Formats: sequence, C-alpha cells, structure tokens
Amino acid sequence: MTPLRLIFMGTPEFAVPTLETLHSWSGCEVVAVITAPDKPAGRGRQLAESAVKQAAVAHGIPVLQPTNLKSPEFQAQLRGYAADLQVVVAFRMLPEAVWNMPRLGSINIHASLLPQYRGAAPINWALIHGEKETGVTSFFLQHEIDTGNLIFQDVVPIADEDDFGALYEKLKAAGAQLALRTVQAIAEGTAPSIPQATGQELRVAPKIQKETGRLDVQQPATALVNLVRGLSPVPTAFTQLPDGRTLKIFRAQVLPQQNDLTAPGTWATDGRTYLRLQAGQGQLELLDVQLEGKKRMPVVEFLRGFNTTVLNVPAV
Repeated sequence: MTPLRLIFMGTPEFAVPTLETLHSWSGCEVVAVITAPDKPAGRGRQLAESAVKQAAVAHGIPVLQPTNLKSPEFQAQLRGYAADLQVVVAFRMLPEAVWNMPRLGSINIHASLLPQYRGAAPINWALIHGEKETGVTSFFLQHEIDTGNLIFQDVVPIADEDDFGALYEKLKAAGAQLALRTVQAIAEGTAPSIPQATGQELRVAPKIQKETGRLDVQQPATALVNLVRGLSPVPTAFTQLPDGRTLKIFRAQVLPQQNDLTAPGTWATDGRTYLRLQAGQGQLELLDVQLEGKKRMPVVEFLRGFNTTVLNVPAV
C-alpha cells in the first residue's frame, strides 16, 4: 500500500505526540507541517517557535507558517504538496478551501467526547463542571466548528486529584493513539463517518478568559474546588485579599463537616497551618497558593511570611 501523504496542522505542545506518532508510522508520510508564526515571548521578547515547529524541524519536515490561511499564495503552496489527508490538532479554524483540499478531506483530534464541550477549552471546562470522565474524538472537518461526522472516540476517566495539567497529559497521549488508529482506518477505507447526536443538552467550552478564574464565594465549596482544578497550573483561579492583592490558588479542597457559621468570603486561619475561605456552602481550604509578586508555595510556607491581620480575622 502506498503511504498516505499527510499534512499536519497544530501549534502547542499538546499536538506534538500526535505529530511524532504519525511521523513514525510507515503507512504515511508527513510531507509538511502548518503551524503558527513565531511570536515574541519572555522578558526579552525574543521570537519563539511553536512546540510543533520545533518537533517538525527536529524530524526534518518542511514547515509553513502562514499569517493568512485564505491567502492564494499559501493555498497554492499547500496544494503543491498533493496531500491525501490533513490532520489537525489544536490549530485555528480553517477556511473550506483548505480543509476540503485533500482527496480524503481533513480530520481533527478534539479533547472531549463530542458533541459535548465543543470549543477552545474542553479540558478546562470538563474539570470545572466536575465531570468524572472525558475523552478524545476524531472527526471529519466541516463548516461549523467541532460539528463534523465522528470517526472514533476513546473515553478517559477523570481522577479526583486530576487538575488541568494532569488531564492535559492524559489526553495528549490518548489523542496521539486515537489519531494513529483513525489515520490507519482511513488508509484502509474502513473509517466510519457518523453524524453527531442532536437533541441532547450540550455543554460548550469557550476560550478561558481572565475573569473565568475569579472565585465567586457565593458558589458551593465543591464548585470552587472544581474551578481551581480546571485552571491549575495555568491560567489559575484567583481571589482578591481584603487589601486588594491577588492570591492565585493552585490546589484546594473542601473542608469536611463544617457548619456555615460565617458569611461567604470570610477568611479563617490559625496563622501557621491552615488558610480557609467560607463559600456559599462549605469552606474552601487552600493548599497551594501564590501571592502577587511572590513564588508559588504550600500554604504552611506562605503563612510563615504573611501578615494575617490583612484578612480581618485574628490569628489563633
């Protein structure tokens, strides 16, 4: 069987295992990689290459970095690679002229069990909503984002201790294996193409904004823990201390068996071993935090150098 000619599209580190898995399979040849242009990063604002570009260069794969996917020049260059199939992972929305170009179309690997959590941040929102499982989906691209016909899905359980960083790693690995299985099925002509279910209540996964991470102390403590999990280690949930400084929260738990004796937003601490925040129902116990201008640290270490009088509660 003649190897499939693949074009791979992706930008972040999440997409790298999929690129490397497909590159190592003898049934296809990754003839080009499309990724985002280099961007200034860090304090020195030096141009930084995307993780996908770095991987492609390491494997000697040609890299294209278009600023405009609708550009006739870019599309002509893309057409010149004569790809049979395009594989898209964590890239931007494609115009029809691009996704419909290969003879076998284009597929996407999405980090949820579609049709649930369509959008830019499916991993975050599955955790924020307290889901017990999620997964990865391969599907054929069409006009509306994340709505194309399904090929395969693999379920990934969410452990109670999983945060965004941990679940990201699980889904990154699962997505690479799903992509390989999908491309193999397409090469063999056995890939299903199943319309996504309609009529069910759908949860969406819009891009995470800064305000998404602000704690709403009127919410139950369980919801706040899920918010912390869904945004840790980046971009991080946060709250404002009474003196106006921002406190980022990386880990927290619900304090068991506590009566709600104080108003939501009330702080409690002994000044040495614990830092708690009254929620709308239950108390949130902070475990790992970062005060603006400081480094991330466990609460016990944080309290050693923190003046607890700013919390308007006496140390006990």
